[in-house]
Amino acid sequence: MSFTYLNKLPSPAEILEMLPLSDDLKELKMKRDKEIADIITGKDSRFLVIIGPCSADNEDAVCEYVDRLGKVAEEVNDQLVIIPRVYTNKPRTTGEGYKGIASQPDPEKLPDMVAGLIAMRKLHIKAMEISRLTSADEMLYPENWCYIEDLLSYVAIGARSVEDQQHRLTVSGFDVPSGMKNPTSGDFSVMLNSVYAAQHPHHFVYRGHEVSTTGNPLTHTILRGAVSKHGNSTQNYHYEDIMRLIDMYKKMNLENPAVIIDANHSNSNKLYKEQIRIVQEVMHNRKISEDIRTIVKGVMIESYLEEGSQKVSDRIYGKSITDPCIGWEDSRKLIYKIAEMNAQ
Repeated sequence: MSFTYLNKLPSPAEILEMLPLSDDLKELKMKRDKEIADIITGKDSRFLVIIGPCSADNEDAVCEYVDRLGKVAEEVNDQLVIIPRVYTNKPRTTGEGYKGIASQPDPEKLPDMVAGLIAMRKLHIKAMEISRLTSADEMLYPENWCYIEDLLSYVAIGARSVEDQQHRLTVSGFDVPSGMKNPTSGDFSVMLNSVYAAQHPHHFVYRGHEVSTTGNPLTHTILRGAVSKHGNSTQNYHYEDIMRLIDMYKKMNLENPAVIIDANHSNSNKLYKEQIRIVQEVMHNRKISEDIRTIVKGVMIESYLEEGSQKVSDRIYGKSITDPCIGWEDSRKLIYKIAEMNAQ
């Protein structure tokens, strides 16, 4: 056989029993879930800022980051709802490289999936305790959802996963806002078909069970830029792109039309400091167009304690080992700027 079975993974129930969520944090999550859902549905005029490291690679550094973020979140609470990016799974285009704390708790050691599941849940709980914020994560592996379903207030489906049926059907069983990114090709129709699928009920196989779902009306779109057939990055955060998305949304007759603008990835061509300019352009377009203001519910920003990126072996505390991020001081200033522009 081509598979070598190394370890039997603990069940979600076993991991949840090992690392339970306190009643206090359960109440916090219920409150946060409602706030974020109300922004997606238009009941709350505040703006979402989903911000944090490209990958949550170090518990201490991530927790220091979210501690700082929690303090800023309190200051801008009248205009913004901040959602920390605590991304514990990292998609790799070629399959090589660091795949996230859920697979590799120590980036300099071999993968350990059992330790990774524990580290993933432990990090999310600790981040909640420290920051009093609930987090976003990317659902790279649908079968991992059950290990953290009681912790997350936002889930993103990546550009390479959005066309996958298992991802779409799994999201249809979520009760939290879930963003479907446009695929790397940039095709809006693929993204919107994914939203349609996730908003409707389904009957399928999940984790060895026959299951049914009711559909997730909080599923929406994320624009993250695209890659042309020549391998060049093309942007889709501009005024014209969002107006085109609005027209396509109307034709699909989907619930709760909403879009989050991802300021990094192909939108910035991974020139991380461009995120600052891109976010301000998005906020300006919301100011001059009521249609855009209505549909653009938030932004995604890749940010960490130190700006840029590094090799794993460099071991610079709080600096990304995957995609480059803006540093803390730029992040703090940008959050204040977003709050100011949302109030205008």
